[in-house]
Amino acid sequence: MNFNDYIENELLRKFDFHNYGHALEILYDAFPEEWRELQDCLKRLNLTLADIKKAGRNESPIPKKFDDVLYPYGWREIRISGDLIVKKYPRQTAQRRGRFADEPYEVETIAGYIDGHNIDFLKNRVAFDLEWNSKDQTFDRDLLAMRTYFDCGLIDVGVIVTRAEELNDIFKREKDDNGQLLMKKYGASTTWMGKLIYRLESRRNGGCPILAIGIGKECVEGYGRLNEH
Repeated sequence: MNFNDYIENELLRKFDFHNYGHALEILYDAFPEEWRELQDCLKRLNLTLADIKKAGRNESPIPKKFDDVLYPYGWREIRISGDLIVKKYPRQTAQRRGRFADEPYEVETIAGYIDGHNIDFLKNRVAFDLEWNSKDQTFDRDLLAMRTYFDCGLIDVGVIVTRAEELNDIFKREKDDNGQLLMKKYGASTTWMGKLIYRLESRRNGGCPILAIGIGKECVEGYGRLNEH
């Protein structure tokens, strides 16, 4: 497909895009407002070496950069929980196969059948997750959550942002405050595009369309491809 038909050149230069299940077409055609807001968030993303050197998880300033843009637009972190109600209907008579009673003879509730599925941001029927530097198994959790939301009819498309492989050029060059190369912190078993792609290729997202976006070097001050010599 021609990404230029759907994404501005500025973003194509700064990010990697991988389209699964026609996610990009769905965003562009069915959710233009949400897609515009997500693109605005990407355009405004500016990382510094100080941001990258910060500890991960709750101490990282990078997720807050997404919060600051998306929350005013109405995007919110969501967790769903649901019970499964199972109704058993008896056949009307022994002689009439395929004909069942109007009322169940037994109703069983399986509490917490769906539980603990978190999404970083949700608006309308678009789900969005950011994975900057977690264990790569986190992608399994994210894809299961989006797949569950999709199967429950709660979303139509998902977006996941993570690190592009080209950021390794920075991690192999820069050191943290303790003098260790950043690559030790941003290792192969953390969340980056390579760990996400093979999961998407094996369809761990089920039927949920996913747009995977990789943060590239041009998002980091002083490390844009146009600034390198």
